[in-house]
Amino acid sequence: MRRIRAAAVGTVTLSLVLTAAACGGGSSGAGGSNEQPKTLTYWASNQGASLEVDKKVLQPELDKFEKETGIKVKLEVVPWGDLLNRILTATTSGQGPDVLNIGNTWSASLQSSGALLPWNAENFEAIGGKDRFVDSALGSTGVEGEEPAAVPLYSMAYALYYNKKMFADAGIKQPPATWDELVETGKKLSKDGKWALGAEGSNLSNNIHQVFVLGKQHGADFFTADGKPDFTSEGAVAAVKQYVDLMAKDKIIAPGNAEYAQNQSLSDFAKNKTAMVLWQTAAATFKSQGMDESEWGVAPAPVRSGKPGQDTGVNSMVAGINMAVFNNTKNIDGAKKFVKFMTSDEEQVLLNKAYGSIPPVKAAQEDEAFSTFALSPLREALATSAAALPQVPEESQFETVVGTAVKELFADAAAGRPVTTESVKAKLEKAQQQMPKK
Repeated sequence: MRRIRAAAVGTVTLSLVLTAAACGGGSSGAGGSNEQPKTLTYWASNQGASLEVDKKVLQPELDKFEKETGIKVKLEVVPWGDLLNRILTATTSGQGPDVLNIGNTWSASLQSSGALLPWNAENFEAIGGKDRFVDSALGSTGVEGEEPAAVPLYSMAYALYYNKKMFADAGIKQPPATWDELVETGKKLSKDGKWALGAEGSNLSNNIHQVFVLGKQHGADFFTADGKPDFTSEGAVAAVKQYVDLMAKDKIIAPGNAEYAQNQSLSDFAKNKTAMVLWQTAAATFKSQGMDESEWGVAPAPVRSGKPGQDTGVNSMVAGINMAVFNNTKNIDGAKKFVKFMTSDEEQVLLNKAYGSIPPVKAAQEDEAFSTFALSPLREALATSAAALPQVPEESQFETVVGTAVKELFADAAAGRPVTTESVKAKLEKAQQQMPKK
């Protein structure tokens, strides 16, 4: 989905631009003025099936906001492929929007630039209070111990989607709950040109999402408590090897998936070529590919043993979109009013229903629209078993170098080259050497 592609696109650029800021730290002034109180510019991320779909969803709400406040919002829906580089250009030039959407995994890295308004107690109070938001979503809004750089807007989590027809044809009655069960089930499904599990082996951020979760299950965080890279711990190496071994050793992922980076695994799923996929809020994509809801099921993503939970029971990263305000906005009061409007209970229900995501606002999340069979496992994961990716300024570099290491290991597996503990550790050592030195 587009949210997965977001963090992969431009992360190399982000690494280069923000390294110096990450080491030195950014400013955290209050920022903003009210020189242009009647207008706002808003860069929205592409959440729907197309830019036009987003405009149809958002423009009536912006018109509603203008009617309520007298403030006109100039909307631009920015494709994910362009969004990060557009933000970086605005960060360095100072010529950007007043309000914008960012992938939540970018929060800490963009925070270090000093370009975003810090959401201190006063600013949160202006939008109804920090306690309105779900804790897991707040955990992906910036560096721990610092004022958040953004406000949660849309929340997502990973789940295991399974193709009911392929399961029935193989005589499988229920989805796997553990990785051992997944491999066992997968071997029954991987035959006659069909495969058990889809993967996006060339998608750097998808790689990171999967190995981060497996890392948590192996007791590894990829960063030390003081924020230093720790890519070669026993748990981190085991996590990466376990993920790549699904292709290399277990042979339940098709070798061609090593080259996937544009959601091809979802197309394979919809075409009955792949029986399972680990994904965020996939219902809308399946519908767009012609699948009826009756054709697929959804279950919690696997754990090593037991049930999903915290620590080694984590089975999803906290995925989602945050809303940020540029520090140099010329309508600071209007920007806060707009964030308050977009995160109001009413708008949260409407917008998240439209996009198939989950509101990070507690009251909105209680709406029955988010208790469907498709969303309940995701909502449960966000509440009980999801963890935020490392909220460190170097998070984007982590996605780039470790995501690339996993991509290279998938390429080895697809080519029939051995994937060993030693080769995995060597790739991760190389990745750690590429991280910026503080």
